Amino acid sequence: MVFTHVPVLFHETLEALKINAQGIYIDGTFGRGGHSRGILERLGPSGKLYAIDRDLEASKAALQIDDPRFSFVRGTFGNLESIAQNLGILGKVDGLLLDIGVSSPQLDDGQRGFSFDKKGPLDMRMDQEATLSAKEVVNTYSKEELARIFKLYGEERFASKVAGAIVRRREIKPFEDTLDLAQVIEKAIPGKVGPKHKATRCFQALRIEVNHELSELESALKASSLVLNEGGVLCVITFHSLEDRIVKTFIKESSSAPQMPRGLPLTSEQLEKMRLAHATFDKGVGPIKASDSELLENPRARSATLRQAIRLKAQESL
Repeated sequence: MVFTHVPVLFHETLEALKINAQGIYIDGTFGRGGHSRGILERLGPSGKLYAIDRDLEASKAALQIDDPRFSFVRGTFGNLESIAQNLGILGKVDGLLLDIGVSSPQLDDGQRGFSFDKKGPLDMRMDQEATLSAKEVVNTYSKEELARIFKLYGEERFASKVAGAIVRRREIKPFEDTLDLAQVIEKAIPGKVGPKHKATRCFQALRIEVNHELSELESALKASSLVLNEGGVLCVITFHSLEDRIVKTFIKESSSAPQMPRGLPLTSEQLEKMRLAHATFDKGVGPIKASDSELLENPRARSATLRQAIRLKAQESL
């Protein structure tokens, strides 16, 4: 079965990247190549695009792009600095795109185990060769560990109740498939069934735990200032508040001056120089949300948020 992926905020992202036809770009989350193909269409003959993804299916999809300007690296964007170093493009990149989270093909393929409404093995690995799976997490983590990840990564109000229900049930029979787990979670959470499945937050938390998603994002953001050249553009698309909070905080801290004691006799010009001397990024556009027309075609885009930042030219300290 062929699973398709519709890139979210496609036109908005390409505009935010401010593509230089002769530039060097990195798509850190290739997926099925939607954004990558858009970047390639805007590159000239000497432009270059490097794509990264840890998913084996994504690497297979990358083989369909027969273009000398395109190169694919199987890996994770958390290793962005070392990947750029190995490619010889550290500090030379004009634009970096990170489209964070699970892709539509991963959700739609029940055998990948990401979805609570499709029966499949409890997998959730973005890298099929990784050792940790959702099955191991659900069946071996303590009640306290499960409650922690449900609360921290899923922001689930009833994290402790869900963790307790899982532990009690697995003592009778270990969890094997997604629907079985979703049913136990649904029964453990009080209240009526709403438009949003009760297992949504817990499945998100398990996915983040299995794939170390937030730490990978933090590593990539930290590396972006080393990877991008002066004037290089960072674009990040997130799909839930945890990711967006990390990106928003990073841009704010990277584009502002250090906190100074109140009352110092400094002019606004001196304060701006101090900010530029300290900052590595200038806050760009964002947050950008999907348009009404895009939501009609792709409802999954409703939670997408695009943020942009621009790598500043190095300044001399005051």
